[in-house]
Amino acid sequence: MKILLLVSAFNSLTQRIYCELKEMNHTVSVEFAINDKTMLDEVERFQPDIIFCPYLKKFIPKEIFLKTPTFILHPGIRGDRGHNAIDHALRDERKEWGVVILKANEEFDSGEIYSEVRFEMRDATKASIYRAEVADAASDALKELLRNLDNQEFQPTPQLKAAMHYYLTQEDRAIDWQKDSTKEIIKKISLSDSFPGVRETLLEVECYLFGAWQEDKLKGSPKEIIAKRDGAVCIGTVDGAIWISHLQEIGKFKLPATYVLKEKIKGVKEDRLPLLFDMSYKTFYEISSHKDGDVAYLYFNFHNGAMGAEQCIRLKYAFEYLQESAKVIVLMGAEEFFSNGIHLNILEDSQKQGEDGWSNINAMNDLIKSILFADEVITVASLHKNAGAGGVFLALACDYVLACGNTVLNPHYKTIGLSGSEYHTYTLPKRVGAQKAEKLLNNCLPINAHKAKEIGMIDEVFEKENYFEELRNFLQKLVENEDKYDDFLYSKQDYLQENREFINECKESEIKVMYPEFWDKESLFHKLRHDFVYKVCPMQTPKRLKEV
Repeated sequence: MKILLLVSAFNSLTQRIYCELKEMNHTVSVEFAINDKTMLDEVERFQPDIIFCPYLKKFIPKEIFLKTPTFILHPGIRGDRGHNAIDHALRDERKEWGVVILKANEEFDSGEIYSEVRFEMRDATKASIYRAEVADAASDALKELLRNLDNQEFQPTPQLKAAMHYYLTQEDRAIDWQKDSTKEIIKKISLSDSFPGVRETLLEVECYLFGAWQEDKLKGSPKEIIAKRDGAVCIGTVDGAIWISHLQEIGKFKLPATYVLKEKIKGVKEDRLPLLFDMSYKTFYEISSHKDGDVAYLYFNFHNGAMGAEQCIRLKYAFEYLQESAKVIVLMGAEEFFSNGIHLNILEDSQKQGEDGWSNINAMNDLIKSILFADEVITVASLHKNAGAGGVFLALACDYVLACGNTVLNPHYKTIGLSGSEYHTYTLPKRVGAQKAEKLLNNCLPINAHKAKEIGMIDEVFEKENYFEELRNFLQKLVENEDKYDDFLYSKQDYLQENREFINECKESEIKVMYPEFWDKESLFHKLRHDFVYKVCPMQTPKRLKEV
C-alpha cells in the first residue's frame, strides 16, 4: 500500500510510525504540512492509497480528504475533542486514557473512529506519557486501522457528540506559591512539560518552567531559591521544596536553569550529591547506579538525552568507578531517552561556540574511550528508549548492544551540519561493514530496533512486555560461567592491544574533519543548530523523506 504521512514535524512518534510501516513493506512518503499548496501538490505527485496523520497541527484541505481516505491520530479517548488532550487528562487525574484514529472530515476531531486503543495512566510528565504510552497505543491503533481497512465487513464507529474541551491557558497552569503544595506545583509543571511550560518570573527573569523534581530534605520560603545543583535550582514551597531543571526565557530556548539565571544566583549554595546517587530519598539527580550481583546498572537521566561536556565527564568518572567492583556494566540511559549526543542548546547559548563545542565533543570522546578500552569488564548498552546521533555511537562503544522492539535509532549527524565523532568510523563499520555504514550516515533516516539487528548494528531485540526480564537473563548468562567470562575478556584484551592504534587513528581523523565545523563562523552547523534549537519551521520537506 502507498501511504503518505502528513505531519507538522518528523517527531519521535512520526519516526516510529514511519519505521514500522516500512518494516511492513508499505511504500511510505512524508510531507510536512507547510501550507495547503504543498500538501495538495504532494498528494497529486505521490497518489497515495491512504493518508495518515500521526502528528498534525493544521487543518487538511477538504480537496485532500474528499479524494483520498485520510486518517488522523488523536491522543485522546472516544468523545475527547480539541487541543491539550493529554494535558487535560493529567489535570483531571484520569486513570485511563488512549488514542483514536478518526477519518478526516470538515469538523475538528469529529470523524468516524476506525480504531481505538486505551492504556492506564502513569504518574509522569506529559512528554513521558506521549513518548511511551501514546506512542505504543498509536502503533497498535495504526495496525488495527490497516486490518480494518482490509476487512470488508468492518464498520467504523461514530465519534461521540461531546463538546470540545477548552485550550488551557497560562492562567490555568499558573502556580500560586503561597497556596499550592509541592505536589500541586509538580502536577502543573508535569502536565505542561515539553510545551508550553509554566510561565513564571524568577529573580525578575520572565521564563517558562520545566523539569520538576520533589526535594525531601531542603526547605525554604515559598518561591525562594535555596540551592543549585548540576544546572538545576531548588525552590521553596509552602510544604517543602522542588527542583526545577530547565527554564526557557521568553523568546528564547530551553536551557538548564542556572544558565538562564546566571549571576542572579551567584550566592546560592551548591548542594552536591555523590558521583553515584543511591536514590535513598527524593531529590534532583542525573547519574545513579544499582548493582545486581556482579552486574552494575548505570543510569544517566540527562534532559532530552542531551549531554554537555560536564555531564560527559561526570558519566566517565562514574563508569570508571564502577569498573572496580563489577564484572558487567550496563549503560541504561534514562526513562525517556538513552542519549542524543552533544548538547546543542548549551552550544547555541554559548558566547564561545567553537570552544565549547570543541570541549563537548572531546568530553564525549573521552567518555567513549573509557568504555571502548574497558578491558576488565564486559560492557552492555540497553537501548530500551530512543537514541540519536552521538547517543547511538555511545551505545555502539559497548561489547553488546540490546534494544527494545519499539526503539528508534537515528545513526547520523548530517542533518545538523556535522560529520560527527564518538569513534563512529570504527564502531559502525565494525558492526555493519563500510558500505552499510556510509549509507546509514548519508541517508539520514531513522531505523527501528528490528532493522538494526537485521543489519548487525545491534545484538539482540527484546519486546517491551518482557524487556527487563530478558535483559536480566542475558546479563546473568554473561557472568554465570566464569571460564567463558574470562575467555571473553582475554580475547577483548588481545583485540584492543592489536587495534589500539587503529582505533585512536579513527577518532583523530574524525576530530580533524570536525574542527572547522565548530570553529569556522561560516560553518553550516551554526545555522542548522540555530534552526533546530529555535524550532524554525522548514520551508520544504527534506528530500530524504520523500518516496519517489
